[in-house]
This record gives sequence, C-alpha cells and structure tokens, in this order.
Amino acid sequence: MSTELITVLENIEREKGISRKVLIESIEAALVSAAKKVLHDKDKDVQVKIDLVTGKIRTYSDGKEIVSNEFGRIAAQTAKQVIFQKIREAERDVIFNEFNQKAESIASGTVYRFEKGALLVDLGKTEGVLPKREMSPRDNYHQGDSIRAYILEVSKTAKGPQIILSRSHAGFVKCLFEMEVPEVSDGMVEIKSVSREAGDRTKIAVWSKNDKIDCVGACVGVRGSRVKGVVKELQGEKIDIVRWSEDVEEFVKAALSPAEVSSVKIISREERKTEVVVADDQLSLAIGKNGQNVRLASKLTGWSIDIRSKKDVVKEKLESQIMPQTEEGAETEAAPQGLEAIDGVGPKTAEALAEAGFKTLEDLKKASKEELLAVKGIGKKTIEKILNSVHGVASPASELEEGKE
Repeated sequence: MSTELITVLENIEREKGISRKVLIESIEAALVSAAKKVLHDKDKDVQVKIDLVTGKIRTYSDGKEIVSNEFGRIAAQTAKQVIFQKIREAERDVIFNEFNQKAESIASGTVYRFEKGALLVDLGKTEGVLPKREMSPRDNYHQGDSIRAYILEVSKTAKGPQIILSRSHAGFVKCLFEMEVPEVSDGMVEIKSVSREAGDRTKIAVWSKNDKIDCVGACVGVRGSRVKGVVKELQGEKIDIVRWSEDVEEFVKAALSPAEVSSVKIISREERKTEVVVADDQLSLAIGKNGQNVRLASKLTGWSIDIRSKKDVVKEKLESQIMPQTEEGAETEAAPQGLEAIDGVGPKTAEALAEAGFKTLEDLKKASKEELLAVKGIGKKTIEKILNSVHGVASPASELEEGKE
C-alpha cells in the first residue's frame, strides 16, 4: 500500500497536473475523519502523517500511534476515494480555465440533445448550453448538426463548469468578422461598435489604423466575398458596415445608411442628443421598419437621434413667424429679420418688405401679388417664390432642388 500510494501520486501529478502535496494533505484530512469514526470519538485529537518518501501512513491519538487492522482497510479505501475526487475536481478546473480563457470568442461543436427549448452542444471535453433566448430567430438546428456559437458565460457549479452559448449576441458578429477578415484579426482594422437585432439586421462601425487600408472595403471583400461568409453563418441576416468617425455628425450620418441624410445637428453633448434632417422621400428609409434603422443607429453611435423631414422643418419655421398674442389679445411686434426664414427672402428683401409695411408672415399672407410687385428691389420671380412659401405651395424650383438631393 505504501509504495503503491507514492507511485499513484507521482503518476497523477505528472499526468493530471495535480500537486502531490495537495493530494497528500487532502488524504491526511480525510483519514483524520475516518480515524475518529474508528475510535468512536469525534472530539478526540487525532493526527495522520504520510511519509513523503515511503508513503507509510501513521495515525496518532494523544501522542500515541494507533495500530489497527480495521483502520488500515479504512485508510486504503479513503485514500482511493480522495484521489478519485481530486482527479475529478482537477479535470473540472482544467476545463473551466480553458473555456474561461476562451470567453467572448467562438466555439465549435455538435448538437446532441434538446432540453426545454435549449440546445445542448458537445464541445469535446464538456458540453455547452445554448438557451432559446440566445438563439437567432433564423436558427434551425437538428441533432448531429455542426454549430458555432459565442461563449457568453463560463461559471463553476456543483456538477462542473457551465458554459452558456449565444448566437444572438452582438459579440458573435464581431468574432465572425475577426475570423473572416485578416485585417481585423491582425488589428489593422478595428471594429469600434456593433448594434444588432438578431435575425433582422446588424450594423457595425469600423475604423482603419492605416490610411492606405479601406476599412469598409476590407470587411466587404472582393465582390462581397468576406461579408457573404458572415451573412451565411447568420442565415441571411442583413449587415450594414459603416465607417466610424470621431466627428459625431459624420458618424451619425453614416450610421443611418442606407438613408441619405441632409444635415445633422448636435442638440446636447451632455445628454448626447442629435437632430437629423432628411429629404421627404428618405424619411421612411431613415426610420426603418418599426423604427429599426434609427434604433440600431442610435445604439451604434451611443447618441439619441431625432429624425425630421425637410418639409416639417420648413413648416415649423413658417409657423414660428406667426406673431404671439398678449394676454389682452393684442399682437406683439415681430422683428423684420424673422421674414428671412421664408423661402426666397434674404436680408435685403426682408428689409425692403419691412419698409413697405410687410413685417410679419400674416402681412405677407394678406398681401396681393400686385401689392408686393410694387415693393422696390423685388422681382416677379422672387414674389412668386415668397407667395408659394407663405401659402404652403412648393415652387417648381424648390421641388427640383429636393429631387437632386
């Protein structure tokens, strides 16, 4: 038993990587408990020592060595149980450490069982769990299918390491691009942020550390070869690749693609709010189905985005020119410069109109074409443009300009 114990401990230390000292301390602690049961006295002071050279086990109580055939059999059985337990614990620790280091990366395995809507995946040394909530709506796997998933969480449990997988997490898309795009894996192109609604659409913002490398082109690949590999893994999910920028206006504009944005205005840097203006025909595209496009763009940039059409902006400017009423109902005088918000009215035209008695939007609405033509310095085309604006009629020129945009 003694020589055999030392040989076994040496083999375990070499093959399993478990320290012989740790094993011996565990066996000694277990033997103390076993000795107290043999002596029928749990409170008795018992010590067990194992010789590190010979492996001989000696048991002492009150300074005297205990010699018992019964204890000898118990000692051998206890040592065997402790060794098996430590081997199991060591193997669990090895698996835990291995997968803990792989957290936030992709693991490959095979679907081998379904349990309460979740997939149990054989990862080789252990199994992973892909809960239903972490699946993409497009996923459809059967027993025996190969599968790739994102290692979302690794934790220790009484039954061993528990590995939670995900195919809906934004990190899954990021890792797929790292696998498909060499420039991303070697760090020349950086994925700055990802926003995703699994099964529908993903937006990723990329940035190049080298001006000679087109970050968007690198991720797309020749004829879309690289992004197609990611789309295939995601079962046809749409992917928008946009260029990241330190300039908030430029980044927000890019994030709202494929919609074309006319202008971006920062409302509050503290609250991270922006206002975006788009052409009327781009409004539905910018917002997206059920607000998806603007929602993903907001997550991608980290800024709140309020989208408005040009038509709404013009209408609001015109309405702001209506003179406010006092408590008595008398109109307050508006500054002539307010007329400049009207299409076709510049500073000089506003001054000429004011001198002729047309100081407010209401004045212009009541004026006839002949009265306005009598104003010095204002031509016929300008008058038509002003009248079209104040009466809410788009002029042919303005429609042509919006069409170009």
